[in-house]
Amino acid sequence: MDLMANMLLSAGASPAMIHSVTKIPDFTPVVQGLCVNLGTLSYEWLPSMKAGAKIAREMAKPWVLDPVAAGASGFRLRACLELVEMRPTVIRGNGSEVMALAKAAVGSCKGADICVESTDALEAAKALAKSSGAVVAVSGVVDIVTDGERVVGAKNGVPMLQRITATGCSVTALITAFVAIDPQNPLEATASALAVFGVAAEMGMKMAKGPASIEEQ
Repeated sequence: MDLMANMLLSAGASPAMIHSVTKIPDFTPVVQGLCVNLGTLSYEWLPSMKAGAKIAREMAKPWVLDPVAAGASGFRLRACLELVEMRPTVIRGNGSEVMALAKAAVGSCKGADICVESTDALEAAKALAKSSGAVVAVSGVVDIVTDGERVVGAKNGVPMLQRITATGCSVTALITAFVAIDPQNPLEATASALAVFGVAAEMGMKMAKGPASIEEQ
């Protein structure tokens, strides 16, 4: 969580990490964008996620869903699908997560493997985008962004990022910041965020010696 917050601060955004359902009605109306991350999903926190998503949609504020480990358990998958039904602006996941959601929501793609590259999940991403109305971003060696019709790829980044936990969560947070600035163009904003994140990693890698030091950069 601190990695996400620090990354947002470095990008010029002002993060607030909220879990309590009692605080959601106060915070959501005043933010420009909402990021719903299922990394620490629990029965106690799911109502907060739904409440935030509901308020964001009612107030026409962009919100971004990160379906962390969507296919890892029945509870996670059900929670993800319930949130997808609440019409997120953007869904950002890895290939496995996107394929798990597409298979459950659309029923028109192959099963989710443990490790699925982004390019292998392209058709699943397009199907999920069409069924959900969201822009879908798939992280990988080539990051893919689609609205179901248009497809954009970003090749920036370094393999070292795969050895640092929460980098995917951080890029989802950055996408939220970008979409908050340009809510009328979520595909372009999402692709820009992925490219900026990747370029920053490439720059940091020039001075890094390993996972810990690239995180500092």
